[in-house]
Amino acid sequence: MAGGSKSLSSSLIELVVIVLIALGLAFGIQAFVVKPYKIPSGSMEPTLTIGQRVLVDRIGHDFGNPSVGEIVVFHPPVEAEHEVCGPDPHRVNYGQSPCGAPVTKEDKSINYIKRVVAGPGDEIEVKEGNAYVCAARADRPKCAPSEFIREKDPYVKDTCEGQDAPPECSFPVPIKVPAGHWFMMGDNRGESDDSRFWGPVPTSWIVGDAFFTYWPPDRIGTL
Repeated sequence: MAGGSKSLSSSLIELVVIVLIALGLAFGIQAFVVKPYKIPSGSMEPTLTIGQRVLVDRIGHDFGNPSVGEIVVFHPPVEAEHEVCGPDPHRVNYGQSPCGAPVTKEDKSINYIKRVVAGPGDEIEVKEGNAYVCAARADRPKCAPSEFIREKDPYVKDTCEGQDAPPECSFPVPIKVPAGHWFMMGDNRGESDDSRFWGPVPTSWIVGDAFFTYWPPDRIGTL
């Protein structure tokens, strides 16, 4: 009987150890490898809807250097919710330039999810919600108007089309994305709080890229 009791006790201890290791691995994977994220707003519609859930790759996105067109999760600058632009805090003027530089401090308490539309050294302007980009080139100090190419954007929601489009849809005066920064925009261009208003995001603020959606079941798939 004593032997059986000892065996039971050992089995319970082994089970507890296995559960603790499994929990540790689960938390470790979430903290350092793959993290789930719930879409909080309609700024990425129609690609991602409110309440949809995605997985974010925290280590496989080229050490924080995404590609243009990828969807990423990142920390915005402080005051992003109030659309404050630049180290000299101000609000951008509709119909002029988008914000060319963020507030210098990130807001680590918030995660945003947007699409990368321009990278370091690119010049960008926004017309009717569409990003027009002149890719960075070392031999060209400034882009000519004819060199701006509209993004391939079948994912964009048409909230910036027509005469009733909101004024924040167009910032036709180009800015140059600073080195080590990325210009982010939501796919729902008429309803997205993004880099147009608070500037490009430094590489170090990027959490990871969203690569898979697992909820709801009818939208399961890669991004």
